[in-house]
Amino acid sequence: MRTRPSGDPLPDPWRSTMVHVRRSFTVPRPLPAVNAYLADFAHAVDWDPGTQECDRTNGTGTPTEGATWHNVSEFRGHRTELDYRLDHRTEDRLTFVGTNKTATSTDDITLRPTPDGTEITYAATIQFHGLARLADPFLRSEFERLGDEITHTMPRAIESAVPLS
Repeated sequence: MRTRPSGDPLPDPWRSTMVHVRRSFTVPRPLPAVNAYLADFAHAVDWDPGTQECDRTNGTGTPTEGATWHNVSEFRGHRTELDYRLDHRTEDRLTFVGTNKTATSTDDITLRPTPDGTEITYAATIQFHGLARLADPFLRSEFERLGDEITHTMPRAIESAVPLS
């Protein structure tokens, strides 16, 4: 086993149980309106390439921390269901955490105003549980592909749903 100078073991990439994808892009829309749109995770059906259904399961109106959604996605031909919770919401950041028995998915979205609109940094981290950890090395490329797709689908959805001013 390889170790750090401190004697602590180096992480083994083959034993990793986590996939992390990060993409940044700019949309020509004001930050408050982008935040309001993305805070309602039900809109994931419009911007997430895998999401088939996403319904709010508690409350109505403006989503606040603690709001929840039931998400149904198709991934590599398989139906996957996760229950998502809005864990963090500020004017410049949204964090959603979705769970089921095989995975925990964290979607962390940061927003930054720019002269051209809003820069969005979308970071998804998927941690596999149980036997699903064994599939992790084989799924990384698929999650990277989905991350690439989001750079097209999310801006398109925002631009069609959020007014310019």
